[in-house]
Amino acid sequence: MENKFQSFMDTVRMKNPGEDEFLQAVQEVVETVWDFYLENPRYQKAKILERMTEPERVVMFRVPWVDDKGEVQVNRGYRVEFNSAIGPYKGGLRFHPSVTLSGLKFLGFEQTFKNSLTSLPMGGGKGGSDFSPKGKSDNEIMRFCQAFMSELFRHIGPNTDVPAGDIGVGGREIGYLFGMYKKLRNEFTGVLTGKGREYGGSLIRPEATGFGAVYFVREMLKEKSDTLKGKTIALSGFGNVAWGAALKATELGGKVVTISGPDGYIYDPNGISGSKIDYLLQLRASNQDIVEPYAEKYGVEFFRGKRPWEQKADIAIPCAIQNELNLEDAKILVSNGCQLIAEASNMGCTADAAAYAAEEIMFAPGKAVNAGGVAVSGLEMSQNSMRIEWKKEEVDEKLNHIMDNIHANCVRYGKGLDGKINYVKGANIGGFVKVAEAMLAQGVV
Repeated sequence: MENKFQSFMDTVRMKNPGEDEFLQAVQEVVETVWDFYLENPRYQKAKILERMTEPERVVMFRVPWVDDKGEVQVNRGYRVEFNSAIGPYKGGLRFHPSVTLSGLKFLGFEQTFKNSLTSLPMGGGKGGSDFSPKGKSDNEIMRFCQAFMSELFRHIGPNTDVPAGDIGVGGREIGYLFGMYKKLRNEFTGVLTGKGREYGGSLIRPEATGFGAVYFVREMLKEKSDTLKGKTIALSGFGNVAWGAALKATELGGKVVTISGPDGYIYDPNGISGSKIDYLLQLRASNQDIVEPYAEKYGVEFFRGKRPWEQKADIAIPCAIQNELNLEDAKILVSNGCQLIAEASNMGCTADAAAYAAEEIMFAPGKAVNAGGVAVSGLEMSQNSMRIEWKKEEVDEKLNHIMDNIHANCVRYGKGLDGKINYVKGANIGGFVKVAEAMLAQGVV
């Protein structure tokens, strides 16, 4: 059995040389579903895992644009359409210098299982560019988005592929992208999510990933007959995910004490609540990508070049980027009494950190914890199709229900005979089953 698994992984490595992030994601999924896979010969006969680890389509293109000085700039654009077995490709666009094909393949692969867990009809995809909005004028960002969409529009559509925002792609960028798509196709459709409310966006979409993460953590604590009330929470990041998590965690009685950026992190022992949470939006809007101004404004300590995981907290929620919490960080958190780590960022923990945390305390992976964002994107698609808008309370209630169901699915497939829940295994098998069954039903395509 072990030899077969190693042989499978060796083949994947050979086909994807140097793609460390993608290989890490595949290893994490395959090793947890392997026994289940072997127990179902029809999956093996149809080579379901071999097909799942190959994207259906990868589009790569150049993006030439002109900056404010009149100089031509050239970036690279991507769209990885990974799996459409249960619905149109769905996943964000990321604009950041670190964007590579390996990173987007990892994200598209993860998105396939995450979207399956929501129970909404959405396949998995991801895209983006090595362009950075940081330091660019609005006009430069608009010109880049228009150039990017002038190629991407050929490959997307409301029933084909529905991108959303991600790192570096917020409401401003979605607006520019949507405007260009509408002009090129001469149609107004729900082809992008994360849109402004004025032209088809959903209420609570910016907060959704953070809200959903906290709802999932709440359910994890319920398994231990515990609640969020009085819990100290360490967050990383300071964008929409951290902002939404801080809002909902505070509402449910928790106390958020950290946020972070590329420059370091702040520690606020009194808790980040009220107007302090609103200030996170000002920080993000400043386009400076730093959190030190928070420390100056509120008179709290700033730790330059460090990560927040050295602080004592009951719960840690990475909200920034992949592999931001390593094994040493995990050990420090556990030694400081941390009870739970939940990834609100995609693959927020390194593989060894995730394995250690899962053994020592409660740990849940991003594909389950952060599914709230794409869940509300799916709800936005539904509203666009029906030409209606749900109230904030309606969307929040539906999100809450979806996250409860995802947690229940993780428990169903991840609970051992000893009563311990392996959330990684539960999320991977739970997401795998629906996609695998759909692929079987549709034949070898």
